[in-house]
Amino acid sequence: MTRQELISLIRERKSFLCVGLDTDPAKLPTHLQGTPDAVFQFNRAIIDATIDLCVAYKPNLAFYEALGIDGLRQLKMTMDYLHGLGKPAFTIADAKRGDIGNTSERYARAFLDPQGDFNFDSITVAPYMGADSVQPFMAYPGKWVILLALTSNKGAFDFQLLPTGNTSDSRNSSISSISSTSTPTAIPLYQRVLETSRQWGTDDNLMYVVGATKADMLADVRRLVPDAFLLVPGVGAQGGSLEEVCRHGMTADCGLLVNSSRGIIYASSGNDFAEAARAEALKLQQQMAALL
Repeated sequence: MTRQELISLIRERKSFLCVGLDTDPAKLPTHLQGTPDAVFQFNRAIIDATIDLCVAYKPNLAFYEALGIDGLRQLKMTMDYLHGLGKPAFTIADAKRGDIGNTSERYARAFLDPQGDFNFDSITVAPYMGADSVQPFMAYPGKWVILLALTSNKGAFDFQLLPTGNTSDSRNSSISSISSTSTPTAIPLYQRVLETSRQWGTDDNLMYVVGATKADMLADVRRLVPDAFLLVPGVGAQGGSLEEVCRHGMTADCGLLVNSSRGIIYASSGNDFAEAARAEALKLQQQMAALL
C-alpha cells in the first residue's frame, strides 16, 4: 500500500484506527477454546466486525510464534483472509526485528516478500544495530519499515531519553566528526534515531513508533519528522489520550495510525465478542472522524 493509498483509505473510512491482533488462546471466548483453528476463527470474526471502521491490522507475531508451527499456520490463514477480502487494509507485522544485514534480509523476505507466505505491507524494526540492520527491509517496493523511536512501555526511560551529545546536524556529518568547539546541547537518543534514520528512507517507506503515553513529546517528534506517518500504540488499555496524540501529532494528511489491541479484541469474553469489539472500534472511529 502506497502512502497516497493509505491517505485515501483514511479519508474514505474517516478513521486512522489500527486493530492489534494480539490473539492469546487463553483469552479466547469459552466457546472457541479447544476448537480447530480457534485463533484464526477469532481473528476472522474480529476482522469482519471492524474492517469498515479501521484502516490497519497489526498481528503481534509473538502470539503466533509461541504456538509453534500451528500458530504460524493460523497467522498465514489470517493474512490470506485479509488479502482475499476485497476490502483494503494496511497490514503490520509487529515483529520488532533488527540484526546484521544478511539476517535482516531473511527476516524481510519472511514477512514482506509478495511471493512469501505472509506478504505484510510493513514490519516494525528495532534501530539499535544501525543502518545495515534496517536497510534490507526497504528492499521491497511498496513496503514500509516502522522504526521504533519512542515507545510506550515503562522501560523506555532506560535508554530512549538518555542524552546523546549535541545537536550538530548528524544527517550531514557523523557523530564522531562533530567539532569539539561546538556548543553542546544534549538531545535524547530517540531524537538521534529520528535524525539519523532520515538518511535511510523517505516518508513513502518509513514510519515511526511513538507511544501515546508520550504524547507531550510529539511536538519534538514532529519537529524532526514533520510529514512521516507515526504508529501510535498505547491508546485505551495503556492510558494514552487520543485527543492529546492528535493535538500534537496530526498532520494535513493525518500522519497517524493509532493502535488499539486489548481494548477492542477483548471487549467481551462471551459469545458476543465480535459485536463488542465492533462497538469499541466504532467509539474510536467516531472520535477519529470528528478529529479529522
